[in-house]
Amino acid sequence: MGNQILNLIDAQAHQDPVALALVGEHVQVTYTQLIADIKAMPSSLNLNQASVIGLAMDNSPAWALFDLMALNLNLPHVPLPLFFSPQQIIHAIQDAGVDCVITDQLDQYQAIFKEFGIEVISHQSFEVYGKVCHMLRVHPFNQEGLMDGVVKVTYTSGTTGSPKGVCLNESSMANVAISLLKETKADRHDRHLSLLPLSTLLENIGGLYVPLMAGATCVLPSMTSTGLLGGAGFNAKKMLDALSDWQATTVILTPELLLGLIFAIENGAQRPQSLRFIAVGGASVSPSLLERADRLGLPVYEGYGLSECASVVALNTAVARKLGSVGKPLSHLKVEIAEDGEILVSGNRFVTYTKQSPQQSTLPWSTGDIGYLDEDGYLYVTGRKKNIFITSFGRNVSPEWVERELTVHPMIAQAAVFGEARPFNVAVIVARVPKEQAITLIDAAIAQVNQSLPDYARVSQWILADAPFSFNNGLATSNGRLRRDEIFKHYQNSIQDLYKEI
Repeated sequence: MGNQILNLIDAQAHQDPVALALVGEHVQVTYTQLIADIKAMPSSLNLNQASVIGLAMDNSPAWALFDLMALNLNLPHVPLPLFFSPQQIIHAIQDAGVDCVITDQLDQYQAIFKEFGIEVISHQSFEVYGKVCHMLRVHPFNQEGLMDGVVKVTYTSGTTGSPKGVCLNESSMANVAISLLKETKADRHDRHLSLLPLSTLLENIGGLYVPLMAGATCVLPSMTSTGLLGGAGFNAKKMLDALSDWQATTVILTPELLLGLIFAIENGAQRPQSLRFIAVGGASVSPSLLERADRLGLPVYEGYGLSECASVVALNTAVARKLGSVGKPLSHLKVEIAEDGEILVSGNRFVTYTKQSPQQSTLPWSTGDIGYLDEDGYLYVTGRKKNIFITSFGRNVSPEWVERELTVHPMIAQAAVFGEARPFNVAVIVARVPKEQAITLIDAAIAQVNQSLPDYARVSQWILADAPFSFNNGLATSNGRLRRDEIFKHYQNSIQDLYKEI
């Protein structure tokens, strides 16, 4: 095996051949069997004939096997999230030059290909680790192909309809995985439960590569069985049951999943006793939410990363943790702060975006995030550079900061804050309570949150959203980030009326 990730996994197979590497709802795979299948299966499936594979599958041991097979072959792999729209799926396939799609969603993909006039050259069905899979071969649309060395193309949801393809090589992902292996103290006794889709880069590296490199067990049940419903919903009870039933020691959560976990335990659910490391990332986390987790005895560690740096950049750990920070930068890279406050990262950059010339890997990557490093080397992220607005009193406000504090309140599900060139800030609120109760309860919730904010960041007026901000209505990206321009356009008249009333 010719790369760092697989070499470390192979070493674990030699050290304890019968240890369980992958576990699903109906299958268990030892390290010895996994290594043998990684080497043998590509020939039986003629996978060697593919140029770029797209993997469109639910979480399962089969997903892991296909990912690792592609890595062993140096075959570019494009994870296709199940929550992508048909348009985004076709964009990714055409943009990356995918000519082979492996899926357990046959009806969906046949319908998508038919809708967009894509001819399926061949269709092969087979079973892997108890899952029926289908290989659909199509003509590649990107005749230029991908650059040499690219083994994965991860598509960021972005703030527009067409996701952007970030091209990664094996060494950039290995750097992150090796650093996480060290910092999280992962070992062969761990049982990592994947709650996030394996198609997300964070779960792919942190939830698959890291445990396997440590000799641990990756628990990979279907997402519906663990409570994840599409790209923006979940069932907290199922999630808690899965954590307990599978005796998970490590897990990766988004802030919304963490909030659901905390809320359920605060309301009488039993805390999972086996957990030793809960990593949380994907968006900013309120310190007050982390304090609630601490009071419940939940071992939560916030981190920060981005696809262009092959996922994780900084992480709090059991031995180095500060609430409010995203932790210290990982050892394989360097973080600096530009004069305007933008976070710059060097030492681990992506190869390029699809259909673009190579990046200059020696230059720091401008993240677009604003933040600072404290005297102890902890990194703080305060917001997105492009989202900061300036009030008519000349005060800079990062809306993510205010929104983060609002959505920690149990009455508020989502919030979008605006105030550019205005004397006060307003918010569009998605309530967790029925409309008839919202006026009184949301007023009280905002008043409570405002007490913890400086006057220039407080929300003075608000309107009730007519529907949640979602990927389906175009008001959020597929991973839940707000599409601010679209939200403002949708509620522009109501927002302007708030200012007219004062």
